Amino acid sequence: MASLDAARAQLSESPDIIFSQAIALAFETTCSLKQIPGISVLTFPAMDPLRLTVGFWKLGLSGYKADEILYRDYGVICEIVGSKSITYTLNLGACRDHVQKLLLGIKHLAGINGSYQQVEERMLTVHAPFDDIIMSLIPRDAFFASKRKVRIKESLGEVSGELVCPYPPGIPVLIPGEVITEKAIDYLLHVRSKGTVITGVSDPLLSSIVVCNV
Repeated sequence: MASLDAARAQLSESPDIIFSQAIALAFETTCSLKQIPGISVLTFPAMDPLRLTVGFWKLGLSGYKADEILYRDYGVICEIVGSKSITYTLNLGACRDHVQKLLLGIKHLAGINGSYQQVEERMLTVHAPFDDIIMSLIPRDAFFASKRKVRIKESLGEVSGELVCPYPPGIPVLIPGEVITEKAIDYLLHVRSKGTVITGVSDPLLSSIVVCNV
């Protein structure tokens, strides 16, 4: 409550200036990021100007690996990290020193991984969600069905007995009752290999999966 009251007081004193400074700094940082070879910056109309989503796949780096290096070597802390990108947030306390540290770290990554710029990391052509979803059971019936655990690579054609949800983005790839396809397996193994956290499953390492006995 005290922090909320302090934020309210801060905004009431100079509402026209306080956000404009942060937004201007974010815009300047975005322009600088776009000049770094191998780095992609997400931009589209009506997006939050204080959030910077930076892609590292052209460097042959996952978002998780880039975040590990930037945090370890430069003390840069992100808001959220994904398999291909990292999202950073600039707040009212952000200053030029903070963004300079971010830019220095990303320039370092681009420099040491420059050999990947001409040969991008091989990416799977499979992207969730899929257009070939087949439901064998309704989720309720799948929840109460008898189940067994099988190796993930042997689960093709089986009926999922659990929710399989990579985070981020936090959207289920498989739900109970859904037939497990090759595309789903390939996608899940790919994002898991990049460090994505798999939630909803009994085996977070995704070496096995629970399926229904149908």
